[in-house]
Amino acid sequence: MKNLIEIVADIKPLEVKGSLDTVISGVYISSNLIVEGGLFIAIVGEKADGHNFINEAIEKGARAIVYEKDLIECKDGVTYIKVTDTHEASGYIASAFYNYPSKKLKLVGVTGTNGKTTIATLLHQLFRNLGFKSGMMGTVVNKINDIEVEATLTTPDPITLNQTLATMADAGCEYCFMEVSSRAISIKRIAGSQFAGGIFTNLTHDHLDFHNTMEEYAKVKQEFFTNLPSSCFALSNLDSEYGEYMLESTKAKKYFYSREAHSTSSGQHFQFTGNVETKLIGDFNQSNVLAILGTAVLLGIDDKVAREEIKKLDPAPGRFVSFTSPTGVTGIVDYAHTPDALENVLKTIQNLRPADVGRLQEQTSDVCKIITVVGCGGDRDKAKRPIMAKIAYDLSDILIMTSDNPRTEKVEDILNDMQKGLPDLAQGLSLRQKVYVISDRHLAIQKACELAKSGDYILLAGKGHENYQEVNGAKTHFDDMEELKNCFKKMV
Repeated sequence: MKNLIEIVADIKPLEVKGSLDTVISGVYISSNLIVEGGLFIAIVGEKADGHNFINEAIEKGARAIVYEKDLIECKDGVTYIKVTDTHEASGYIASAFYNYPSKKLKLVGVTGTNGKTTIATLLHQLFRNLGFKSGMMGTVVNKINDIEVEATLTTPDPITLNQTLATMADAGCEYCFMEVSSRAISIKRIAGSQFAGGIFTNLTHDHLDFHNTMEEYAKVKQEFFTNLPSSCFALSNLDSEYGEYMLESTKAKKYFYSREAHSTSSGQHFQFTGNVETKLIGDFNQSNVLAILGTAVLLGIDDKVAREEIKKLDPAPGRFVSFTSPTGVTGIVDYAHTPDALENVLKTIQNLRPADVGRLQEQTSDVCKIITVVGCGGDRDKAKRPIMAKIAYDLSDILIMTSDNPRTEKVEDILNDMQKGLPDLAQGLSLRQKVYVISDRHLAIQKACELAKSGDYILLAGKGHENYQEVNGAKTHFDDMEELKNCFKKMV
């Protein structure tokens, strides 16, 4: 319960109708959740406009309405507050209602196309191992110390975000490591949140169905760092072509990390020295480890202590998780669902093969094969589909294209889009045992196991930690790791 005048103290209303001297029981962006005495914020979403549900919210007990469009009528006993942008206002309102939880801990945002989950998860793991109370918010799961809370979005809506941060603060958390998606930045889900620091990982092809161009995508990411105050640190990956660009206009203290020697116009440069031991495999994870080390040091952890703890860190769920069958086939499950991530994972697997595998494969195609099972999500960026298929074709010995989360699209349409990226010769190459198109993911994984022999690698890409498959709006249980392990049990 809080007085309305306190809740809206940080926004600049264009107009107020009614009294600000009223007690509010809760803040909501969904009319379905409204209770007596609540404040309803009318958000203009992609699928629905909250302004169409204002009367419904009032009927359910809303006593205050925050809106941005002109209204036809205003009802007695209800306070109406007009703002320029309800998306932005919702962040500030939620922060004030929950007593500014982001100010009660050190909130670190991680943004970029790939690596967000690994970095946020492992930072949380590292700080918990050091004995700190810590929270985490991201794609796979939210954590309040060691208690897991279901995550529905990479970065939640402002109400859920501040409610979760408040719970973390009440639990004594000193830190929170949060994935910050480009969509969240664009529609201002993080407005009103006070960050202690921000991390940039990389920027590669993804989400162009939402951002249209890479330039727009990059500009949105940069906005996160531009809005950081001078009290923050900003840590950016100098190996990315966007590394310096991200921090061009930030007021935060600039720092960089990289695996290679670079010159920078400004800022401290964290250099990978080769003596940071880790269980994580692959060059891309060397970058992730550098970001983790740099962040830990910037948060006050001794460099030597941080390096020792990094040795113990386990991979994030669904990120390059591997296991071996009784017959010697190595299975790898990874969330790689962008061209860059898929290429990085496949190149890492290639580097795991014996050094003489190229020579041996000139004599036989049956040595240390890489068998890739991959699909693309429906209702998402279509432009990356042929690109991902081409990468998988070029870097695998056998490619099995299948479903991912088709959502409301037909699997066949998605697979047709993917096949456009294959060389003309590859059309129908199943007879040469190079390309298979199997729409049922369960059967696709079975086929991969049938084709694999001792020493081979099977990569299941795209779903990683997910334990469901979404088809026509319905989610049914499906877990790549379960599927692969069940197949391995049958292999003799």
